[in-house]
Amino acid sequence: MATADIVSGSQPSAGAVAFLGKESVYWRLRIKGAVLVLITLGIYRFWLATDIRRYLWSNTEIAGETLEYNGLATELLIGFLLAIAIVVPLYTAFAIVALADAVTPLSVAFGALLVALLGEFALYRARRYRLTRTVFRGVRFDQHGSAWSYACRAVACWAAVIVTAGLAYPWAQACLQRFKMRHTSYGDLPGAFEGTGAALFMRGFPIWLLVVLPLVVGFIAVSGLVDWDTLSKAFGQDDDDAIDHLIENSPQLGLAFGIGLTAIVTGITAFVALYPLFQAVVLRWWISGLRFGSVAVTSTLRPGAVYRVYLRFVLYLALFVVAALGLGFALVYAVDFLLAPANDSSLSELAASAMTLCLYVVIALGASTIYQVVVTAALWRLGAQTAELNGAQALDNVRATGAESSALGEGLADALGVGGV
Repeated sequence: MATADIVSGSQPSAGAVAFLGKESVYWRLRIKGAVLVLITLGIYRFWLATDIRRYLWSNTEIAGETLEYNGLATELLIGFLLAIAIVVPLYTAFAIVALADAVTPLSVAFGALLVALLGEFALYRARRYRLTRTVFRGVRFDQHGSAWSYACRAVACWAAVIVTAGLAYPWAQACLQRFKMRHTSYGDLPGAFEGTGAALFMRGFPIWLLVVLPLVVGFIAVSGLVDWDTLSKAFGQDDDDAIDHLIENSPQLGLAFGIGLTAIVTGITAFVALYPLFQAVVLRWWISGLRFGSVAVTSTLRPGAVYRVYLRFVLYLALFVVAALGLGFALVYAVDFLLAPANDSSLSELAASAMTLCLYVVIALGASTIYQVVVTAALWRLGAQTAELNGAQALDNVRATGAESSALGEGLADALGVGGV
């Protein structure tokens, strides 16, 4: 994908970062890719991923020069085939355990832990592949370090996040970003991450409080209103009359249900409303923590810009779904009308089922395409346009080091469903 032609009247500053790509070009790239992925039953996704990276990389300009992605779609395909040789025996073992009726809480926990470790291993190796295929001024990026060490660290961090209901998220992210950047380099320029968990916590705690506090208050209120022993005995007797009698004669149950439902709706509403703010806070914190030797990155990203991105996505998605459903129902009725003279109900049902399945696939692919263009690419553009390099002159004296990495991590991430750009 060639870099978009941009006419500029002034030379960019030494620390300037910009995104040059036109959204119309990316729309065409994504729509064409979605159609070909559908036609090839998913095989084209390796070529689509390569084209997307070339577009994003080649349109990201740093100090007057753009990044370059030199990865190949065939590398991703080979990496995926190698990963299948690892994942299929693993899932086969899970199926054998399930069919043998040997599923226990311990085996479920072990299986979940194994998949989580493999997923984090794949993410780290996939990042290594992308970095070693990223070139700037003729010098490639690199990533070293043990992927298994990162996987163990990541699983422990995410376990802490779950146990603390999200409170440990800032420190978990800081720990993982420090590990990744400590083992990242641009040529002989070492990477580092200076963002702290405390700084992210201070910015994110009000968001967490507004989302979690209604759920906590609701849980406490419901726990105090419900007589759990009586309720469990009624359900344990499996007597519908006893359960109905308990509900009719316990007005507190109705009140508890109302409070619980209100708490859940309030928490979900707060999460949806505040998620763009959370995205903006985390993205700005992450960009501002990046370091390469004496080169420091800062970000001026504003939450309002991220909100506009998500509002635009909601509008585009709503328009697309309405149009797709309207066209889909029209086609279903048209097919039903054409098949009516045959008076074959089974044929009509089969045609309706096929049309419904096609409509589902089209809506899923269309929604994914809209999200990738309107949200993912827009956040990439915002991240680039609001970033600034301090000490960018250090980039002029970098010597090339490192070597290309295999695409096995990309293949594992794809096979496990955890891959990304």
